[in-house]
Amino acid sequence: MLTDRQKLILGAVVEDYVFSAEPVGSRTLSKHERIRYSAATIRNEMADLEEMGYLAQPHTSAGRVPSQRGYRFYVDHLMMQTEIDAQTVQRLREVFQQRIDEVERMIQQTAIVVSQLTSYTSIVSGPRVHSERIRHVQILPLAAGRAVAIIVTTAGTVYDRPIQIPEDMSAAELERLVNLLNSKLAGGSLAYMKSTLYREIANEMAGVLEHYEGALGVLDELLKVSEQKKDPVFVGGATNVLAQPEFHDVDKARPLLALLEQADAVYSLLPTESVGIQVRIGAENAEPTLQDCTVIAATYSVNGQPVGRIGVLGPTRMNYARVMQILDYTAGALTRTLQERLG
Repeated sequence: MLTDRQKLILGAVVEDYVFSAEPVGSRTLSKHERIRYSAATIRNEMADLEEMGYLAQPHTSAGRVPSQRGYRFYVDHLMMQTEIDAQTVQRLREVFQQRIDEVERMIQQTAIVVSQLTSYTSIVSGPRVHSERIRHVQILPLAAGRAVAIIVTTAGTVYDRPIQIPEDMSAAELERLVNLLNSKLAGGSLAYMKSTLYREIANEMAGVLEHYEGALGVLDELLKVSEQKKDPVFVGGATNVLAQPEFHDVDKARPLLALLEQADAVYSLLPTESVGIQVRIGAENAEPTLQDCTVIAATYSVNGQPVGRIGVLGPTRMNYARVMQILDYTAGALTRTLQERLG
């Protein structure tokens, strides 16, 4: 259990080190207005904090730096919650006020702006494709027995896939099939389509289509249209890591940059919890490459269901309060914007 004096000193060490990237000494802390203790007293408390695992001393004659345990205690117990500044809010609002037709483009722009505002690397996943709502379905014949199935969502996303149709299916019958699909699917989500096609549409097809078996094959192919895309993942400011003193060593930065180029690996870096802001510090990240990094993430939703995550990756020496402010605001803004478009 830390004393109030130790908490005050630990918090000051974290905040000074985040700002300066230099080990913090007792004489430096003794000059703080809110730390009214002698350098000798501070030095003794810092030694105790080091012994308890909250601080580390990189060199014998140097000051102290926070350990991963120290950062965790700071985030959980010492960090001051402040309001996000008006300039940052305005910059983020500009993203969501743009008339961007496709949701993916808006998510990509969000990743870029968050990386610029934080000076770290941003990662934004989703929204999950099954949350998108269907605007209309088209089936365009190409040649005998061949066509292309197209699903257009309310978010402006277009999914297409070559499909097989009965060679002798007439244009009128194909039109009846398309009309039936649109009457049942328009306004529903892609997830709804998977549960609806056979339950509600297949029975009706038997009464209006001559090529019933062939039409069932069309339904099978239509399902694959919605399954062909993985949830998108966008990375903003991947090279921002090179601006951090911790990664000036190219050999240390190279594995991290290589990791950020792998979409599947990047997706797994974000915490999966769906409530609140999640913070993983150093060894709390399962990925070995992130042992000297922190990942902070928040979830955004549509209709109360989580559909994607937005996160920031940087060194453990991170401005935690500012990053968490930005992610909290951005996740809320994404939720409201997507609710309007997809809800």
